[in-house]
Amino acid sequence: MSIGAEIAAHLPFLRRYARALTGSQASGDAFVTATLEAALADSDLAEELRGGRVPLYRAFTKIWSSAAVESESSLSESIGHEAAAQLQLGRITPANRQALLLTTVEDFTAQEVATIMDLEVSEVEDLVRDAIAEIERESTTRVLIIEDEPLISMQLEDLVRSLGHEICGTAATRTQAQDVVKDVMPGLVLADIQLADGSSGLDAVDDILAIGSVPVIFITAYPERLLTGNRPEPTYLITKPFQEATVRAAISQALFFGSSKPLG
Repeated sequence: MSIGAEIAAHLPFLRRYARALTGSQASGDAFVTATLEAALADSDLAEELRGGRVPLYRAFTKIWSSAAVESESSLSESIGHEAAAQLQLGRITPANRQALLLTTVEDFTAQEVATIMDLEVSEVEDLVRDAIAEIERESTTRVLIIEDEPLISMQLEDLVRSLGHEICGTAATRTQAQDVVKDVMPGLVLADIQLADGSSGLDAVDDILAIGSVPVIFITAYPERLLTGNRPEPTYLITKPFQEATVRAAISQALFFGSSKPLG
């Protein structure tokens, strides 16, 4: 298999991580592009990337980390104005959140994360603990759950409440989601993409985002439908069956950055 084919197999997931890390598809893709350009310019780095996901994420992390200490002007030249602006918003995603995303959303082991972030395993474990403690201190919000499977909806309700958030409504169809939003605007949306009556969770979310900005997390058994590169992709995407720790991390990161934009 060519190195291009090997890297291509991991790119949708690296792009997902980059979006979660930066809070923006444009910014995340800019850093992924910078990583690929670095590999093209360095044959040794390109060869290292044959080692799979860990060296690819390690190379990305080096680009990401080095960008944090560059000036805004040089960033604008190398990765674009939006990415530079995102980086200036509270600087960068803190290391503890990076470690949490890598161990939960990306499902790396602590040892793999230590390699990616150039840390000791004990340091990674401390960062993850710090991130979890930070989540528990976060302010609460109202959450709308758009999910047509009752058991999953109940599981998400319990998880959201355990984080101290309020459930402002649940919906199994696009119409039901519209009805909820008529009464109260959520501060966060958790949505499936295939709903009970054949309606689309994507359309339901776009209805909400047409009214106001709100962070959205898609939780779906069909992530490939959203990772095609043919349309704007969600910043936060979790694959079913999910681990609760993954959802917790995504909720924390979504609220950390704030609002989403319509996907259409």
